Amino acid sequence: MILFFSLLFVAIAIAGFCAFVIFWPLSLVHIRDRHPQLQIELGEGAFARPSAWGWLLRRGYLSANDGNLNGLATPARISLLTIIGGLVCAALLWILAVVIG
Repeated sequence: MILFFSLLFVAIAIAGFCAFVIFWPLSLVHIRDRHPQLQIELGEGAFARPSAWGWLLRRGYLSANDGNLNGLATPARISLLTIIGGLVCAALLWILAVVIG
C-alpha cells in the first residue's frame, strides 16, 4: 500500500510537470516581450535553469507589478511546488517501504 501511494505522488508530480510546461514558457515569453530587465536577470535558457526556478519560487515576478505576469507566473510557481512536493513525498514513502519491508 505504501508503494501505491508513492506512485500516486509520482503521478501528482507528473501532473504538476504538465502544468509547468504550459505556464512557465508563457511566463518567459511575456517577460521577453514586456520586461527586458527581468529577461536579463533570468538569462538565456531560463526554462531549464535552476536559478530561474529559484526566482520563480521566491516570487521574483512580483517586482514587475504586472497583473498579467502574475497571472502566468503564479500557476507556474504552484506547479513547480507540486512537482517538488510530489517527488519528495514519493521518495519518503519509498524509503519508508524499504526500511519497513
